[in-house]
Parts: sequence; structure tokens; C-alpha cells
Amino acid sequence: MKFNEVALIAITSNDIVKKSDAVIWLEGDGYNRFKQTLKIFQDGLAKNIVVSGGCTSVPQFTIPAGLLAKKLLKAGVPKNKIVIEDNSQNTYDQGVEVMKIVRNKKWKKIILVASHFHQDRAFLTFLQAMKQARLKIQIFNAPARDLSWFEQTSYSNLTRLQLLGVELAKIKQYRKKGHLVSIRAAVDYQSWKEKQK
Repeated sequence: MKFNEVALIAITSNDIVKKSDAVIWLEGDGYNRFKQTLKIFQDGLAKNIVVSGGCTSVPQFTIPAGLLAKKLLKAGVPKNKIVIEDNSQNTYDQGVEVMKIVRNKKWKKIILVASHFHQDRAFLTFLQAMKQARLKIQIFNAPARDLSWFEQTSYSNLTRLQLLGVELAKIKQYRKKGHLVSIRAAVDYQSWKEKQK
């Protein structure tokens, strides 16, 4: 493993999260990203919550944004603080659609919540979507915590450690499609981001 790959893992798993315009709850891994998303909002780190994802092809794993938003409402999040993005069908689509929202609302900082096995690819993909949208915002990593690496997930025969292997393969696929920035670019971006207010 190269240094930049190790650096990316370190960055996404232990980012310095600042107060932001919104926290982005990426659809996937059932409801396991809910607790982290809600905590960020309740702690005052994000003014809004964007629930992103419209995929229904893998029941239990991919719960559409509208249903995820209902869980937030039940937890007491005001309706006017929730933005539903349900056009996207994959992580790349999520990046593209969220950047449209960011541009429309003139947001400058967002917090990205995926599961720990997915956070690296999500970050690289969102940086590419940001670049394609010609935006320059701060994207902070806050992966869902307290998720088992070795317990078999309820929606597949795989553990999250095995799903991490799947993610590494998807990073290669996304790279070939031009759907993510290079790891070097992500490390450089992190250096820039940490110098911002």
C-alpha cells in the first residue's frame, strides 16, 4: 500500500469536522448511518440534513431518501431542515445531485456521512463531482461509527470487512469511468481544506 492510500484512510476516518451548512446522509447500509447523521445535526455541527439516494434495487441496503427522511422526522428534526435528494442511483449520482443542491443554496461547507467501509470512495467521488460542478467547498468526513467489521450484514452474506474489499474494487471501476479524483488530489485537497476558516 502506498503512502497516499494510507493518508486517505487516515483522513476519512479522522477528519477535523467544522460547523457546516449541511450534513449529507448517503443512502446505503440500511439505517446504520442514521445515528451519526442525527448526532451531527443535534450537536449543532450542521444547519440542515440532506438525505441522498433513490435506489431501490437492493432492499434493506438501499432505503430511498424519502423513507430515511421519515426516520429523521420521527426523531424530531424539523421538516424545513431536511432536504430530500432521491434522483441518484449510485454514489456518483449522489455527488452530482448534491452539488446541484449546494450550488442552488450557496452552501460552503458540508459533512459527508457514509459507512466506514464506503467513506473513502464517497469522498473521492464527491471531490470529483465538486470539481465537475466547478465549485470549491469544504467537504468533511464523518463516517458512521460503532459498526461491526466482522458481523455478517443483514442485507448480504458479507461482513463490512468484506464489503471494504468490494469498495476497493469499485474504486478501480470508478477511476476508469473518471468518477473520482486521484488519491493524491484528495490529499492535496485536505491540505487546502485544513487551512480554511
